[in-house]
Amino acid sequence: MAKVEIFTTKVCPYCLRAKALFKRKGVSFVEVDVSDDDAVMNAMVKRAGGRQTVPQIFIDGRHIGGCDDLYALDSKGGLDPLLAQ
Repeated sequence: MAKVEIFTTKVCPYCLRAKALFKRKGVSFVEVDVSDDDAVMNAMVKRAGGRQTVPQIFIDGRHIGGCDDLYALDSKGGLDPLLAQ
């Protein structure tokens, strides 16, 4: 199974939606809360190519993007192959 990382904040409906998709698919993930840690937030922004919004999602180190990007990838049939790796 692929390694999934989700950078989130405490109160973020898009984060909840992204996590719900992974849960429905039975995929475990590592959640990193950037709410109270500027260093972790800065590291996320750097890894995400400058994107500062949450969630930022990575699968096996590959940047997927945010919640809308995740759902778009899933609707095109591209998410399941990445998760199966």
